[in-house]
Amino acid sequence: MPDSPISQQAVFIGASAGGVYAMLDLVAELPGGFPAPVFFVQHIGTHRSQLASLLSERGPNRAVDAKEGEVPAAGTIYIAPPDHHMLLEGGVIRLSRGPKEHHARPAIDPLFRSAALDCGPRAVGVVLTGRLDDGSAGLRAIKDCGGIAVVQDPADAHEPSMPQSAMAAVQVDHVVALREMGRLLLELAQPRADLPAVEPPSDLRREYAAARGDHAVENLKAIAEPSMFSCPDCGGVLFELDHKQPVRYRCHTGHAFSLRSLAATQEQVTDAALWSGLRTLQEKEALLRRLARVQARDGIGDAADLLREADELAAASAALRKLTLQAPGPALPDA
Repeated sequence: MPDSPISQQAVFIGASAGGVYAMLDLVAELPGGFPAPVFFVQHIGTHRSQLASLLSERGPNRAVDAKEGEVPAAGTIYIAPPDHHMLLEGGVIRLSRGPKEHHARPAIDPLFRSAALDCGPRAVGVVLTGRLDDGSAGLRAIKDCGGIAVVQDPADAHEPSMPQSAMAAVQVDHVVALREMGRLLLELAQPRADLPAVEPPSDLRREYAAARGDHAVENLKAIAEPSMFSCPDCGGVLFELDHKQPVRYRCHTGHAFSLRSLAATQEQVTDAALWSGLRTLQEKEALLRRLARVQARDGIGDAADLLREADELAAASAALRKLTLQAPGPALPDA
């Protein structure tokens, strides 16, 4: 990755469930003329977003939807647009419709990894409220490259899981409530001239390359081992990354999951598969009964055999419906 022209600190924030309200409170606490650019990822999926206007109205610093090729400026809040990962490469914003991570696009980890590689010790990573653990691995990458890790106090978060997961995976520098975070970020965003150069870990560089599709299989084999699990997004083999917390998986096409987000996604896939299977059985039963009526009318074939098979399918459908209704429901969407 080319050297970044960004010479000041940069703040990178990720949030999910409850994140819009948290960010509205946070931007109100940031003073005008904030001395660093701020990058914000909220799990919004493909939904249209009014975040930029909402945040601009709530605080003194301008908020904008990030644009491809834009050079970040201090005092501006850049928001990942719907259905796009936001990255920082060579000091320039890049937008990508690359593979989902944690079954989400935009996701937090891609931004944080790019921040770690691009800004090194000048990156300040912040994990706010949300379910599961997107942001944990990315925050660790920021720490590994000399940056600063900040987490919202789980007791202060609408959904404590993301902050708790980050604290379990990373030796964070600051755990604060939202009411204290604006003052802290202002302090951390001040220009610093005493920052040492930190060489990014080679496995971080390899993972970043794999996520971009650069020699994906070669890079994955160097940092991960094939697992027994398949990717719920594309069906490919998932590789388990070596000695990483949280436990994470990545397929060669680029989809990535933590163990927790993989389990949550598989719950959704399982639920859909059960209902699809039930629909298929019921359709086949209906077709057989229709065929039996036609054959009885036309005096061809054995309608009785068809009806017996249809009855067997009806019994199987009833059993599958009972199983489907008793199965644990899928995890709620983390948005």
